[in-house]
Amino acid sequence: MFTPKIPVNDQPTGQIIPLTTNTTAVDGHPHAPTDCHCQHQAPAPSSRPAVQLTPGALALLVGGGTAAVLVVGAVLVSMLLAVAITAGSLAIVALVVRSLLNSEAKHR
Repeated sequence: MFTPKIPVNDQPTGQIIPLTTNTTAVDGHPHAPTDCHCQHQAPAPSSRPAVQLTPGALALLVGGGTAAVLVVGAVLVSMLLAVAITAGSLAIVALVVRSLLNSEAKHR
């Protein structure tokens, strides 16, 4: 239970690297990396747009956006209403406490 464990790579690379201290090897290879002599070309740009919106998808997008705005608006309005009700309640409680303190001070 208390012995150290070697972490396992989730996606193995296929390289077998020994667990010894080898100071001459870099990344498990004893030789220096060579230059690449192949011809790299950039991929040809696509002529079609990345996103194609059909009329149905556009209507769904507009409907979903409208629903999201309505839900967020309802949540914000309800939070504002809760703050307003709390502030009104605290104002009423403050008036009652002040009235009780004033009536207590008059009786002394």
